[in-house]
Amino acid sequence: MSETSIEKMSEAEIQTALEAVPQWNEVGGELQRTFQFDGFIESMAFVNKVAGMAETDQHHPDILIRYNKVTLTVSTHDAGGITSKDFELATKTNGFAA
Repeated sequence: MSETSIEKMSEAEIQTALEAVPQWNEVGGELQRTFQFDGFIESMAFVNKVAGMAETDQHHPDILIRYNKVTLTVSTHDAGGITSKDFELATKTNGFAA
């Protein structure tokens, strides 16, 4: 258990933070984005980058792969909702898709 706890963000904080990651949305109390690639190989390369980062950060998104589309869904279960940690993941994964 870490020494510092991450707190669930308020709805206002979430809406403000979403402005920095405009392709992400709040869906059912979680952050979600669907990325589209040229094909399956590109999708899987992206997923492998996300997996490596998730293991390093110990913060794992749900991943849905549909051929050339990858949907990531994330929340911080320990906090019971969306936290700054989820927005960090969103920002990092956006960089992997660039």
